[in-house]
Amino acid sequence: MDSAPPALENVYEAVFTLYNNSTNPTESKLASDWLGKLQKSVYAWKVADEMLHQKKDLHSCYFAAQTMRSKIQSSFHELPVESHVSLRDSLLDHISQIDKSTDTKIVTQLSLALADLILQMASWKEPLLDLFQKFGNRDEGVWPLLEILIVLPEEVSSRYLRLGSNRRQDIVNNFTANGDRVLEYLASCLKKIEDVQIYVKVLRCSTSWVAIHAVQLSAPLFGSIITLAFEILQNNMSGSLIHEAAADCISVVLEVLEEDSLTHRDPINGDPIILLQQLQLDLFSRIVTLEQPYHVSVAHEDMDKSVNYCRIFTELAETFLETIISGCMDGKQHYAIKALDFALLCVGHHDYEVAHITFNLWYRLSEILYQRNSDELTSIFKPHIERLIGALCRHCQMEPDQLGLIEPDDSFADFRSRVFELIKDVVFVVGSSHCFRQMFANLTSQNQVAPTWDMTEAALFVMQAVAKNILPEENDVVPKVVEAILNLPENTHVAVKHTSILLLGELCEWVNSHPQSLEPILNFLLACLSQEGLGSAASNALQSICTACPRHMTTHFQGFLQIARSLDEFSISNEAAIGLLKGIMKILSGLPNDQIETPIKELCWLQARHLCRLMEERPPIERGSKSDPNTWLDRLAAIFRNVSLELDNSSTSHPCQAAINEVWPTLSNTFTAYQQESRIMERCCRCVRFAIRCLEKYSAHLLEPLVKQIVQLYASHQHSCYLYLGSILVDVFGSDMEYISGLLGMLEAFLGPTFTILQENNGLTEHPDTVDDLFRLCARFLQTAPVPFLHSPMMNSIVDCALLACSLDHRDANASVMKFFFDLLHSGRSSENRSDFTIRRQLVQDILQEKGQTLVMRLIHAAVFSLSTYMMSDVADVLLELIAFNREHASMWLQQALSQMPTRNAGGSETATPEQLIEFHGILLEATSPKTVVHALRNYTRLYR
Repeated sequence: MDSAPPALENVYEAVFTLYNNSTNPTESKLASDWLGKLQKSVYAWKVADEMLHQKKDLHSCYFAAQTMRSKIQSSFHELPVESHVSLRDSLLDHISQIDKSTDTKIVTQLSLALADLILQMASWKEPLLDLFQKFGNRDEGVWPLLEILIVLPEEVSSRYLRLGSNRRQDIVNNFTANGDRVLEYLASCLKKIEDVQIYVKVLRCSTSWVAIHAVQLSAPLFGSIITLAFEILQNNMSGSLIHEAAADCISVVLEVLEEDSLTHRDPINGDPIILLQQLQLDLFSRIVTLEQPYHVSVAHEDMDKSVNYCRIFTELAETFLETIISGCMDGKQHYAIKALDFALLCVGHHDYEVAHITFNLWYRLSEILYQRNSDELTSIFKPHIERLIGALCRHCQMEPDQLGLIEPDDSFADFRSRVFELIKDVVFVVGSSHCFRQMFANLTSQNQVAPTWDMTEAALFVMQAVAKNILPEENDVVPKVVEAILNLPENTHVAVKHTSILLLGELCEWVNSHPQSLEPILNFLLACLSQEGLGSAASNALQSICTACPRHMTTHFQGFLQIARSLDEFSISNEAAIGLLKGIMKILSGLPNDQIETPIKELCWLQARHLCRLMEERPPIERGSKSDPNTWLDRLAAIFRNVSLELDNSSTSHPCQAAINEVWPTLSNTFTAYQQESRIMERCCRCVRFAIRCLEKYSAHLLEPLVKQIVQLYASHQHSCYLYLGSILVDVFGSDMEYISGLLGMLEAFLGPTFTILQENNGLTEHPDTVDDLFRLCARFLQTAPVPFLHSPMMNSIVDCALLACSLDHRDANASVMKFFFDLLHSGRSSENRSDFTIRRQLVQDILQEKGQTLVMRLIHAAVFSLSTYMMSDVADVLLELIAFNREHASMWLQQALSQMPTRNAGGSETATPEQLIEFHGILLEATSPKTVVHALRNYTRLYR
């Protein structure tokens, strides 16, 4: 954007091009980019205000309203405090001109803009009173005022507004003090205006204010709104919008009731527990009456209304869940247990999307029952879980006319996956064996009517979910199931075969205890490898059985080696092929060491030869195909990663050494041939990583040529995977003084190109993987060779780079930076190696003497202004380690850092009080666990967010 504000004509022209030039997408994108830059500029305030005054057309008004909202939300700091009042008056003027003909999108954006201004403008002491005075006494003000009252409470918790917890609490207190006034206004709207749209807004407004606990649920005026909501829900003729608004209102009331019951919040004067129980009973009684309307919605196939009722029933059950379980502990069943029946009623709906709404309820129920660990209590809920699993089994049935398998990205496949996880979580209530038997009974002729293929497949699917929990000594049902699977007719539906194969894989622990079943199962699975649609499932099942039954599989190794030779003839995915190789390596690891060298050389060459051919022919690369080098690199990596051998310390060689020596030239050539392809370089580094891990010290002869090559490659192409591979080399060889000099030379060679790209504009943000891998490498040095590393002249530059990266909001990269600082401090505090402890401590002290204050300031600033909440634990580890290293200096640095934090936010409200700063400082200095520091950090950062 230029240094001068753009002409309004140019803005109008860009808006027109954006919304009306569908024939030329290039021009539309240019207009969009230009308008985006305008919105980020300081001139956007004036431009948006003028466009709203002129009201030239719908699109320009919407753009202006959206711009105004965006600026207030994210750039409020650009305005001087003295201009806040004029902005407020201008917004109120724009909003006062809204009527029912105004486009709802514009109304919403202007209302959000005003709401965000109210929340941030600390000098506006009584915004609600001013709003009621300006809009509340005239009919034309109803429409905008209701919209503002809807979004105002919703914006209180907006993560985009950095209000700070003190300001938020002041706002909530102000809203609570005005709660009765809001209810009076909503009630007056219902009396004066008979308009469905107004009713929708009143309900939405009530929902917003209830959600932040700003109105009393027991208030008589709120009772009239609840009555309205239930009248709407009981009326089968209610429109979709108002029905949804009523359902939202009741659902939120239930949520708040649950929160109140946990905190014993006093809804009105009196005994809070009794009053809450009265409110709960009244609401429960009203919701019970919705059973019949739910049945009507099902009969009329009104999906939207069925979903609304399901949300209410599910929320009802979740609200009363703790009460239900506590009530059942006394041997009696709480009246609200009927809520679970309502939820099960919804699980029985013909559409699986309705059933899915209830899933969190069953997760919560199973978690509480598991924690209580009471057989008596669990037995009470057994019938509910039996009904749940039965209904889920029906929902998992495929369409009878389905010809093949479900596509993996199909929404139904996703639903079945969620069912699979849910059944695994809840099945302990009824018992895995009981569930397995019940599903098997459904497949037998006990029910007189033979099940259809889709019923059979669904039952097998449920059995697959619980199979891992079947006791290995089970000898009644499982043998019959296995026998039935092994004897499936040729014309069996492919989906039944597919699920049967997966079930065999889940029964791998049982197979291990019944070795007599192993050979027929293996023969069955091997036959399925070459069958269309079944190969991948068969390979997965084989991998599971190879992993679970290694003792019984060694006699079958030659057969599996033959499979590896023919791997590319099977119709299976590369992922499945890798799974088979993993299983083969589990068997190979069980062979005597002197029998390993020849087969592993063959296995490696079977993959490496394809890489050689690709480098010779250089065909076009098609990702995931056999022309993709990654296909073969991944298979080699699987071989190296999954071989697990026991060697005595006197061994002079490794059984895999010859194989890796033979493969190394191919991998080295791959590095050279595809050096410009970061994707292939990542996989090649990964493959070498597992080869090094496989050999450990026996790979020392590869160290020099490998380091030389990756240093040269990194100088030309800064793929961060070379840094990661370097960290593996340091981890393996860093403790051996023979290799330290060379490894430090490798780091020095890496630093030049690394600092060059990180010092570019937004270099840290643009290259988080490089930051991640660089500091992972540095942390490895601190763990294996701290003294040589700390003595290195590179140390100062590395620490400076880490200080700059403290505020990088990238999970992995920031974690590596914090781990680097932690290991740096810990290396000067740990006395595990007493011989050099004094040297290490002095070296770390020297670094902290120069950088300690900056480090603390960077950590605090990053925690408050840059990092996501879930990243606080890493910052906490560093602070705790720093305090443990030198409490006196840490206290001084922390106090100085806190004193330099802003005392007021952009809206003029206080961020942290002196008392809060003292409390935070004290908690950190007295903390003995990271958990305490994390909790304190989160509380402190909330003062600014």
